[in-house]
Amino acid sequence: MNPRLAALLLSLLALVAASVHAAPPPQAEREIEQLIATLARSGCQFQRNGSWYDAGQAQAHLRKKYAYLRKRDMVASAEQFIERAASESSMSGRAYQIRCGAAAAQPSATWLRARLNEIRAKPAAAPASR
Repeated sequence: MNPRLAALLLSLLALVAASVHAAPPPQAEREIEQLIATLARSGCQFQRNGSWYDAGQAQAHLRKKYAYLRKRDMVASAEQFIERAASESSMSGRAYQIRCGAAAAQPSATWLRARLNEIRAKPAAAPASR
């Protein structure tokens, strides 16, 4: 085989392999989406790097971090999402905090794990009959 052709084929193969990303299992995707949506609806505030943000801004930030991790196949469970995307700043290493109403701020990992336990405790919706 022509060396140039072989190099071209290898390059194309590498590009294809790099563009294929494994998605988390369906249950993990549902749980992560539910966690992010729960935070967005919570009315709580989210602190990162010393500044407080509303729940909508927190949702947008966590969605970006989740997308980044998905592209690198670095999140396979809701627990990994909490640990790798929603617990601390990847820039400063400072822990994220969540404050709801007059309650004291708490680590976001603690708040999100509690919400994950609630999500898992709810029975799955039965499929609609036809």
